[in-house]
Amino acid sequence: MDLTPLGIDGAWVGRSKVWHDARGNFREWFKAEEIAQVTGMNFHVAQANLSESKYGVLRGIHYSLAAEGQAKLVTCIAGTVKDVIVDIRPKSPTFGKYVEFNLTGGSGDILLISSGLGHGFVSLEESSIVAYLVTSPYSPSEEFEINPLDSAIGINWEVDVNQLLLSPKDANAMSLLEAQSIGKLPT
Repeated sequence: MDLTPLGIDGAWVGRSKVWHDARGNFREWFKAEEIAQVTGMNFHVAQANLSESKYGVLRGIHYSLAAEGQAKLVTCIAGTVKDVIVDIRPKSPTFGKYVEFNLTGGSGDILLISSGLGHGFVSLEESSIVAYLVTSPYSPSEEFEINPLDSAIGINWEVDVNQLLLSPKDANAMSLLEAQSIGKLPT
């Protein structure tokens, strides 16, 4: 797997080889040793998540304030998603900035997201399946969200705003600056 840094410290895109034959395809999308060699990160999988989303479903921007942090490794198994990583670390030189990357099923691409960064994605096809590994388990008291339509961040999700489908939790999430003002961002 080749890991290439993206425009925010702690975010990488990875590319793994996909082998195709008459049966379908195969790829290795997670190798802890390779991640450690390139990033110095000990990526210990604590939980694996899988989501299926209809066109226009927007999930995020999510992050964890767990004491051990929560890094993520994300890949698209089927369909296409626009994936967005937001720097929500107030002391970072890229605070409030984001990087985006389209993940497509079968491409072999992954995103590696360090703890302290926000993450979200929108489905660009009628059915998109995303798998992600995380380094700390879900903890409702330590999980937070930033409104993905926060105009101060200004993400273009590529889907008409009237066609976006958000959970009530995401639709009613606070802005990045509101989260900062009440001390609910990574330090």
